[in-house]
Amino acid sequence: METDHGTIETPIFMPVGTQASVKTQSPADLEKLNARIILGNTYHLYLRPGADLIAEFGGLHRFMNWSRPILTDSGGYQVFSLRELRKIDRQGVTFKSHLDGSRHLFTPLSVLETQQKIGSDIMMVLDECPPHDAEEPYVATSNEVTVKWALQAREAYARSKPLHGYEQWLFAIVQGGTFPAIREKSARALVDMDFPGYAIGGLAVGETKDKMFGMTDLCTDILPSEKPRYLMGVGMPQDLLEGIARGVDMFDCVMPTRNARNGTVFTTEGRLVIKAARYAKDPRPMDEHCTCHACTHFSRAYIRHLLNVGEVLGIWLTTHHNLHYYLTLMENARQHIAAGTFEAWKTETIKKFNNQYTL
Repeated sequence: METDHGTIETPIFMPVGTQASVKTQSPADLEKLNARIILGNTYHLYLRPGADLIAEFGGLHRFMNWSRPILTDSGGYQVFSLRELRKIDRQGVTFKSHLDGSRHLFTPLSVLETQQKIGSDIMMVLDECPPHDAEEPYVATSNEVTVKWALQAREAYARSKPLHGYEQWLFAIVQGGTFPAIREKSARALVDMDFPGYAIGGLAVGETKDKMFGMTDLCTDILPSEKPRYLMGVGMPQDLLEGIARGVDMFDCVMPTRNARNGTVFTTEGRLVIKAARYAKDPRPMDEHCTCHACTHFSRAYIRHLLNVGEVLGIWLTTHHNLHYYLTLMENARQHIAAGTFEAWKTETIKKFNNQYTL
C-alpha cells in the first residue's frame, strides 16, 4: 500500500496506539522495531484530547511525532463495548462518555469529519458490531444500518478534501455476524461502492475459531484481492497466520501489548509466563532466538524481578519484545510468501505457538 507517509508491505501487523501512544513505547522505539503503521482509536481521541486540538497541531502525526502511516478505527467497536451507555438508531449512535457521563452523537459524517481532523492515513466508516450471540433478525437489521452508514460516508468522502495536505483513504467494514447470507450481502454491497480498502469486522468477539475463519473465508472470496483486506482485532499469532493463508493483508490487536503487561511473552518456542517462579534465577534471555533489545541485554531473572516489583522498565521490555515478535512474524510471512514456502512454514510455526513454554 502506498500512502503519503510511507509504503506498507503486506501482510502487516499494526500495533495499537489507542490514545496516540502504543503503551510504554515511544515513536522512536516503534521505528527501531520497524513498525510500518500504527492504529489510533477515534472514540478515545475524540473524547481526549479532542479532534479540534489535534487538528490545531496539524494532525496526529505531528501531535505525537510519528512520521509513518496511521489507521484510525471508527469507534464502532467501542460503541459495541459500551452497550449499557449507548443507543443506536438509523441516524447514528448516541452514547454517554465513560469518563464523565456527557452525551455525544456519532453519525457516519461526524465520524468521518473527526478522522479527517485527526489526519489518519486510513479512516474507517462508522459501523455497528453486533454481539456474537445476536439473533439473525437483529444482525440483518444491524447490517442494513451499517451498509447505509457506509454509503453516506463514501459519498461524503468523495466530496471532501483532506485537511492536512496529504491523502486520506476510507475503508469499509463488512459485518453480518456468523450468518453467511448476511456476510455475503454486506460484502457485495460494499464492494459495489468501490472503497479503497475493506475490513472484516465483528469477529473475534466470542464466536468459535471455526466460525471466525469460516466468515473470513467467505469475505476474502468476495472482497477484491487487489485492494487491502483487514481482519479487525485479530489476534493470537496462529490466528494471524491462518488469516494470511485466507488472503488477509492487515491485522491489529492489543494481544502483544496487553499480554506483555501481564507478564506473558511470545517466543519462537511458544508462550512464556515470565513472572513464574521457575525463572527467578534463569540467566537466559526471554527468547534465545530473538535479536530485540530486551533479549540481547537482559535475563529472564531480571525481567521477572522488574515485573514483580512493579518497575515500568519490565513492562517496556516485555512489550518491546512482544511487538518485535509480531512484526518479525509478519516479515517472515512476507518472505515465505515470496519464496513459495508459506504453507509449510505456517504449519511448523503454529505447532510451536500452541506450546506453553515450560523450559
